[in-house]
Amino acid sequence: MRKFRDEQKGLVFILLILLIMAGAAVIFSVSLHTDVVQETLDRDQKIQMLIGVEDSDGSLLFSSVLIYYPSSQKAALINIPGYTGSIYASLNRTAQIKKVYEEKGIESYREEVKKLIGIQIPFYTIITMEDFAKLTDYFGGLRVFISEPIDYVSDDGSMYILPSGAVNLDGDKVLTYLHYKLSDEDETDLQDRYQNAMTAFITALSDKKFILFDGHNFRNYSSCFRSNIKAEEEEKLFKIISGVDSESIIRQTITGSFRNVDGQSLLFPLNNGENVRNNVRQVANMLVSSEGAYNSRVYILEIQNGTTTQGLARNTSILFQNASYDVLSAINADRNDYEETVIIDRLGNAEAAKAIGDFIHCDNIIKADSENAETTAHSSDVDFTIILGRDFNGQYVIKRRK
Repeated sequence: MRKFRDEQKGLVFILLILLIMAGAAVIFSVSLHTDVVQETLDRDQKIQMLIGVEDSDGSLLFSSVLIYYPSSQKAALINIPGYTGSIYASLNRTAQIKKVYEEKGIESYREEVKKLIGIQIPFYTIITMEDFAKLTDYFGGLRVFISEPIDYVSDDGSMYILPSGAVNLDGDKVLTYLHYKLSDEDETDLQDRYQNAMTAFITALSDKKFILFDGHNFRNYSSCFRSNIKAEEEEKLFKIISGVDSESIIRQTITGSFRNVDGQSLLFPLNNGENVRNNVRQVANMLVSSEGAYNSRVYILEIQNGTTTQGLARNTSILFQNASYDVLSAINADRNDYEETVIIDRLGNAEAAKAIGDFIHCDNIIKADSENAETTAHSSDVDFTIILGRDFNGQYVIKRRK
């Protein structure tokens, strides 16, 4: 009998030790968990987050990378066109980048986007089209600009009707806005709409923050987000983002040239993507700096392509727009054999002209009244005309040996 009692005591002692060890493991596990959002804030770092919208068939309709610096309240949205092409390691073949998401999932897609734009992306969230429409209604609509009224019936009989002007779209209208495609539109037009919708989404998040984050309101729509962080961190992250200065969001997209591969038209970034990565780094640095692009005076540029390279003026206009310059037009020059890039100062502001020149490494600056300034501006509103020559590589001027 005494032996039996000793055995019971031993068993209880062992159980007690196991309970203590289990409790210690739980405490240790909790102590190891770090709030990555708070860590980012403590280090005064930029928030870098991938936001994707998934279509009803499970494909990725569009995605953007948000770069936000809370200290300056400045943000940039980097649009990732789904048809961006490359040899993707996760697929082991050349394909559209959206195929990575569809075949390998969000983690592999995030890795490929990181390689594409050259920055870390610690956070991501995926929103289905149904939830995107639901969130739109929670926000009281998304405000976008539509240049012409839409009254269109697709081949499958779907009807798309939207008014023109600066309009506030409810959830159903946002679905229409994102899905119609007119016969005279190309993929670039669709990407513009996607980026407009994402910009309007971030703007609405900012405008409605006093309602969305009041008390426990966030719980009403937190299920609309599929993120890689815990619920409480997710709420903190979106609350931080809602502090953005929505009037100064920089918009950038991937630029390059189209090539047909296996019957598909793919966008291949210029310079093997080095231009894209440099531009993203430059924009990210601008968010931290209180100088540079955020001047009280916004200069109006006209960019002319003086070479035979297709799309050079348009791609360069995006570079300057990302740096908060106002590009009035991107057109062909009077001829296509310019050897050197030239900046024509029509404002008479040598300091501003030099800043523009520094942006693209160009010191060939002349005044509009100079005998060498052969080209006239297409509008009296233009402050500076930039004529791109053969020495321009798509990002900056390359000094040639003579």
